[in-house]
This record gives sequence, structure tokens and C-alpha cells, in this order.
Amino acid sequence: MSIYQHFRKDEWPFVDQIIEWHEDVKLRYRERLTDFLDPRQQQIVTTIIGNDDEVNLSFSGGSPFAERKRALIAPTYTEVTESDYNLVLFSIHYPAKFISIEHRDVLGSLMNLGLKREKFGDIVLAGDDAQLIVASEIADYVEANVQTIGKANVSLTQIELSEHKVSKETWEETTATVSSLRLDVILSQLFNLSRTKVLPYISRGLVKVNFKVIEQNSFSLEEGDQLSVRGFGRAKIIAIEGRTKREKLRVRFGRLQ
Repeated sequence: MSIYQHFRKDEWPFVDQIIEWHEDVKLRYRERLTDFLDPRQQQIVTTIIGNDDEVNLSFSGGSPFAERKRALIAPTYTEVTESDYNLVLFSIHYPAKFISIEHRDVLGSLMNLGLKREKFGDIVLAGDDAQLIVASEIADYVEANVQTIGKANVSLTQIELSEHKVSKETWEETTATVSSLRLDVILSQLFNLSRTKVLPYISRGLVKVNFKVIEQNSFSLEEGDQLSVRGFGRAKIIAIEGRTKREKLRVRFGRLQ
């Protein structure tokens, strides 16, 4: 039985990378530290490596509640500490009384520096507090070059990981019946839009599934998939609970409030 049958075809290159690292750790007894992984990638790594008692697999994104985390694959005799993940936490200072910044503003500033999304983790905005966690190898560059975010002049100060704030998320669950798990069908149900209105969002690259842009209306979703539509927020398929007498699928969704 091929391991690839458990994953979508576009995930195979990532699967290959994890298999290579896994074998490298087992054969050469070398640690492998990944970039920041989104939740779907973390799930893939756990599926491939998680049950192997010859290696030690662990994750950290700066706090137990982090969404994006680095994975450390190491020989079983290795004693892993938080410092092994090479994380740096910044507090973002800006004139919060006069201007506000949003998650997309922080993300845009970092991407404009030519940084890959995989090199930084969660962006946490809690009231007037703003924090950013990055891989230590880019920390000096980020600190020196992030001077504006949105319309705000900012400065970054490195702080202890123990000061990492928790992003408070509330998911509202609903159950609905749908004719299929096609992307356009599910988005129409989730966001109470006609399928005609959903299609432009997909074709313009405004829809992500498991943090990747998907532009195919007929893309087939699965249990556990996370979705986002720019301007509408995030949602996920919590469970597929069977079929109705009319052969429709009963699906439990979650929407981020």
C-alpha cells in the first residue's frame, strides 16, 4: 500500500521532503528542523513519522496554542529544549492610540521584504498588543528592516517566548446537508452565497484550502479541510456525518467568529 494514497497529489512533493528527512535522521542520526508548518502540513508530518519509535518528533511555535509551528525530527536519545526550535519573539510597538494595524498589514510588510511565509509563525494581535514570531536565522534582518506596517511607523523589540500571547479564537459550529463536497458547493453553503457569486472568488485566487490557493470550482474537499475566503473569513469541515435518505451529505462545519 503506497503512502501517497493518503494525500492529495499536490501534497506529494512535501511528502517526499518529509520522507527524505525522516530517513536522514534514522540513518545518519542528524536532527532536522523544518520551517514553520501550517496545521495541514503538521498533520502530514505526524501521519508519516508520528508512529515511528526510532525517531523523536516534536513541534513548537512559541506557545502550546500556536497555529504555525516548526517540526523537529531527531534521534530518540536527543533531549529537546525550546531553544532547539530557533524561535525569536518580537513585540511590535506602534502608536496604538492613533492608528490600528491588522494581520494582513503585518503579513504584507514581511512579504514585501522578500521573506517566505514559511520563515515566520503566528502574528498575534490582542488589543493594543502586537507580536510576531520568526525563525532565528532571519530575526536580525526583520528587526532592522520592518519600520512600517500599514500606515504605522513601528519598532520591534525581542522578548522572551514566555510572553507569547494567545490569540483567542471562537468557532461556531453548524450542520447542513449538501449535494457534494465540491468547493463551490461548500462555499455557497458556508457563506450563504449563490454558486454564481462564489465562482469569481475562486477564479481570482481569493480562496484557500489548507492554506493553499485553489482555483478549481470542482475541487473536492475532505473532512478536516480548512478554508478561507478573502473578506469572509475562515471555516473548516469538522466532520462528514453520513448521508440523508435523499443521498445528500450531512456535514458539520466550523466558522471562525
